[in-house]
Amino acid sequence: MHFDLFDLRLFVFVAEESNLRRGAERACISLAAASTRIKTLEDNVGSKLFYRKPQGVELNAAGEALLHHARLVLQQVDHLKCDLQEYASGVKGHIRILANTTSISSALPSALGGFLAQHPDVHIDLRERLSQEIVIAINEAHADIGIIAGNVDTEGLEVHDFVGDELVVVVPQGHPLAGSAQVKFLDTLDADHISLAEGSALAGFLPPLARAIGRNLEFRIQVSSFESICMLVAAGVGIGIIPRSSALRHVRAMKLQIVGLADEWAKRESKIVNRMHVPLPKLAAELVRHLTNFQFEDRLI
Repeated sequence: MHFDLFDLRLFVFVAEESNLRRGAERACISLAAASTRIKTLEDNVGSKLFYRKPQGVELNAAGEALLHHARLVLQQVDHLKCDLQEYASGVKGHIRILANTTSISSALPSALGGFLAQHPDVHIDLRERLSQEIVIAINEAHADIGIIAGNVDTEGLEVHDFVGDELVVVVPQGHPLAGSAQVKFLDTLDADHISLAEGSALAGFLPPLARAIGRNLEFRIQVSSFESICMLVAAGVGIGIIPRSSALRHVRAMKLQIVGLADEWAKRESKIVNRMHVPLPKLAAELVRHLTNFQFEDRLI
């Protein structure tokens, strides 16, 4: 059984007016066209819907049942139109973002918080990935935008600047490395390392760097947050490599010390990427503009 939305709306008009001609006028069609459409609807339903009277028409039992459901259907269609108009105008939407560990743990939450506060009906699907994986995923349209850092090939992608950060070493006060303003990654490999849980982007980033200089990096313990890393470092369990922005939040309260990393890869200049020559949805494009203009004050603490 197939129902045409225009026929349902015409039927409701006729029922409300109890008159075919006035119903046709509300639907902006001729009386003959309205009569044909109502007959087609009755044929489709398999039953007459009106009693025909000299003064007009009156719904029968089948017509009353159809009127109830037709109003519900048309109401849902009207709601759908309103919702889609809001999406088209940028009021509502769903944005898929892939981001590296450093951005998720530093500037990105603050930046997204401001954007979401301005757009209460927007939903964001944020997932953590390695920068190389993000580039591949964006090219394959698995997300709208990506936040990456480091020396990653972005050929074929549109690239925008985002707030940068850097990886540093957090050590307990009195540690042999604590007296240095800056060390090389190689200098840290004799110490026990604490890292984020397996599967996190940062946990997957550091061991290959160690192998590239002929060393192995096995984490003594892996935890779920940078705060937990700092707590374990303060307890003397080992050292941790985390973003400076995260370290600044914890070192004073936990009596830790920040030691810079001399390696070039430690400078995490973040970039926003999206597919080139493929227009972003309006909301995603607005988010990119918001992110490129964002100033992360916490990094100056």
